[in-house]
Amino acid sequence: MNNRSAIYPILNTIPEERQKLARYYGVHPYFTRRSANVIQTYIKRFTQAGDTVCDPFGGTGVTAIEALLLGRKAIHNDLNPFANFMAEVVGDTSLESVSPLSEEFAKMETTCREKIREIEKATDGRISKMLKEVRLPENIHLPKNSDAKTYYELFTPKQLLGLATLKEYIDSIKNRTVRNVMLLAWCASMAKLNKTFISAKGRAESRGGSSIFSIYRYKVAKQNVELPIWETYKGRFDNLLVAKKEVIAEKEVFNSTKQNEFKIDSKQNMRIYSVDVCTLPEVIGEGSVDYIYTDPPYGGHIAYLDLSIMWNHWLGFTISEKRRSEEAIVGGELGLSESHYLSKLEKSVDACFKLLKKDRWISIVFQHWNSAYFKAIIQTASNLGGDLRAAITQERDVVWSMHKKKNAESVLAAEMVLTFYNPKKRAKYIQPITNETQLEIEELLEMVLLESHANKKEDVLSSDYLFNQVILMALHTNSLSTLEVPRDRFVEYMKKKGWTYNIDYHGWNKCEPNVYYAQVNKHKQGRINF
Repeated sequence: MNNRSAIYPILNTIPEERQKLARYYGVHPYFTRRSANVIQTYIKRFTQAGDTVCDPFGGTGVTAIEALLLGRKAIHNDLNPFANFMAEVVGDTSLESVSPLSEEFAKMETTCREKIREIEKATDGRISKMLKEVRLPENIHLPKNSDAKTYYELFTPKQLLGLATLKEYIDSIKNRTVRNVMLLAWCASMAKLNKTFISAKGRAESRGGSSIFSIYRYKVAKQNVELPIWETYKGRFDNLLVAKKEVIAEKEVFNSTKQNEFKIDSKQNMRIYSVDVCTLPEVIGEGSVDYIYTDPPYGGHIAYLDLSIMWNHWLGFTISEKRRSEEAIVGGELGLSESHYLSKLEKSVDACFKLLKKDRWISIVFQHWNSAYFKAIIQTASNLGGDLRAAITQERDVVWSMHKKKNAESVLAAEMVLTFYNPKKRAKYIQPITNETQLEIEELLEMVLLESHANKKEDVLSSDYLFNQVILMALHTNSLSTLEVPRDRFVEYMKKKGWTYNIDYHGWNKCEPNVYYAQVNKHKQGRINF
């Protein structure tokens, strides 16, 4: 790949396979996680073997792990120590087999299983005495919007004692790699063994999730669900065992079939950092990265550091006030302002382009109703010489968000993937996005609907697709600076024009006699006539 400007960008939605890979599905819940097969496709398109791939907002490490397993060098960065811990454990390729894990689990079962049984049978008085005999983290205060005021209030006494008992054994394991896997299984158990766990209606009691990952705050369930402690841990460990088998198998296949010098080795080719994105170029060096695929926080929806206290605190990961102030969000416990977020967003894009080599590509995944955020990304990239080559909506087959399900027509569930090319030479003059044109949301929507009709894409249109096309139309008509997209006006206009929101397909369609609009398959739209 001598001249990478000739690479044809990805211009279509990639069918997601969220439940295909054991190394992500079932290992541990998290606030956001991109589908691995989508990221694989982007990495394969824009890089070659041995290239360095970076994700400055790495989360649980999907980008870095997939880059590594595809024969690339991986750089992962995230402010959240707990997210980095997950990335490290799942991406670790040092084990040759899962035998050490199975052997350690057998020892742990012999030591802990009956202890846990006794805890579950014990009286409240006995539990109180036993809690004084185990090592617990400090009972710190939680964020102000939490139902629980202090850390211990997140757990029932039996859950607290059971988790402490398991962790005491895990901490005694000498092999660091094995200990970390067992510890991640413990973390995944904690996600179920706490008062924020809510069982899904009509399903087994264990099928559900924590409000931390759905409502995005420490909301305590109206009725405590006390799942069996040892069985919960075993289930999480079993999932991790399958995940590690999968990673080891992919490593073995790659290393045995590839004839070049590059080998999949996380110790050599996967670096993990926990620094402010804005300082990343100073840490790893400017012009050191061949491709960036990243997914920055979308404003104030999720306060990652606040919501990770339950894990970070017991794991001993200290989060300083300085680190909290570096988080790219609006709100949170520090009440970070929108101007703070916009500034962090612009500086982060600037840092990404400093990291990126010339004649290379960067993909930024983003979504928000506030068009000013898109302007911040696009204008900053443009000012740095970035050439926007693709902006596509990455639709989702299944809507997981409870918020989206309750407010379907006005909540965005898919993302826009903005892909820029970083040319060898910057243009002498970059045309800024100005406010010369002022178009209302209704005018832009009309243009988008007309264009969609001309392109025969009018059958079922998602809110995400329409919104993203409005952003691009505003960019093309030089009206992005002044654009406001109120959700209520968006919905009102669509209904006024005769469009109906179809909850089954998560999209807008126009009703016609004897015609039922449906999706022929997950990603192809069409009509079924009755």
